[in-house]
Amino acid sequence: MKKRKHLLGLLLVILLGVGLAGCGMDRAPITSESEGVWDHFFVFPLSWLIIQTAHILQGSYGLAIMAMTVVIRLFLFPLFLKQHKSSKAMQTLRPEIEKLREKYDQKNPEEQKKMQQEMMSLYQNSGINPVAGCLPLLVQMPILMAFYFAIIRTEEIATHSFLWMDLGSPDPYMIMPLLAGLGMFLQMQLSTRHMSTEMAAQMKLMYYVMPIMIVGAGFALPAALSLYWFTGSLFMMAQTWLIHRNERKTERSDQTVSEAD
Repeated sequence: MKKRKHLLGLLLVILLGVGLAGCGMDRAPITSESEGVWDHFFVFPLSWLIIQTAHILQGSYGLAIMAMTVVIRLFLFPLFLKQHKSSKAMQTLRPEIEKLREKYDQKNPEEQKKMQQEMMSLYQNSGINPVAGCLPLLVQMPILMAFYFAIIRTEEIATHSFLWMDLGSPDPYMIMPLLAGLGMFLQMQLSTRHMSTEMAAQMKLMYYVMPIMIVGAGFALPAALSLYWFTGSLFMMAQTWLIHRNERKTERSDQTVSEAD
């Protein structure tokens, strides 16, 4: 039950981020004179990079958004990999953690304290920091959100088109929001394929809620954002596939060495 609450909490945070962009937060054009730490040191530098990238790409702001999305994802890759490894390590300990939960009465404060002490010993003996999986996510979120707002508040984007879309307006044919939603769905399917059955079941709600949120937001928000979400999903699918492929190679290599011994 607690895990489900955590997942629902994460969903609410993501929904809040999307909702704030569309409904309440400052969407005035971002410039070098914009005040405040968030605008001046986070949003504006990314807006400037989008503009410079567009100049390199012969004025195509659509290609600039896609290129910058890939660059930012590559920059964040080490953090994502650390988060992935921490999550995988925690999965290996899951059977032991479940045994501890069954061993102690969760309603008894004394027994709950003993259980937490044994869990900490288990983490220490395994060389795992349970907080390590959260820290990379906390670092990634401000960067991704700053890029999100840089797209919304870069005035040049709103006045340019890409393919069939005016980047500053919702996609008139709703093609890109649907592609973004489909990309998110496939990304989540791929990322949970190698999870335990229990973890995959807990993530099932997000299979459908996240793509629906992306499609719904894409219908109302500028097409530039749907392009950003779609590109990000494509990158994440490729990244996840490569990580899992390397893990399978490592497992086969270890198995071969074990059999040789």
